[in-house]
Amino acid sequence: MASRHDTVRPVTTEAWNTTGLHVHRKRIAHMTFFWGHNTQVLFSGWPGSSTGMYVLALVFVFSLAVIVEWLSHYNIVKPGASRVAAGLFKTGLHGVRVGLAYMVVLAVMSFNGGIFIAAVVGHAVGYLLFGSRVVFNKSGRSDSDLPPPK
Repeated sequence: MASRHDTVRPVTTEAWNTTGLHVHRKRIAHMTFFWGHNTQVLFSGWPGSSTGMYVLALVFVFSLAVIVEWLSHYNIVKPGASRVAAGLFKTGLHGVRVGLAYMVVLAVMSFNGGIFIAAVVGHAVGYLLFGSRVVFNKSGRSDSDLPPPK
């Protein structure tokens, strides 16, 4: 038996004008965190009520958060590159990173606790791998001994 917290049940309100004709219909979804796999993340009807699709949504949000951290800390422009080309490339990359970061924010706005945890853990793992330099630090020096990222 499903509890009332397992499903998203939006409250529907209707408004009528003075002639009695229907004017608009508004849906209000969750505004507090809830637990359960029956939710809607980013796209209408996704992941739905399937547990497998919910797990896929968790992996998707986790991966987006890791990619955002990778794009935040990866310096792909090589020294000696044209300043104009490098500037345009970095601007485009920044736009992609911000777009993906907003997708993570929109996913968290589903107010699903699992999605929230997937996003936070994804950012933490991404930072560990690409920002902290702990994992890829082969010299034995501490992170404070490394020069600041450019």
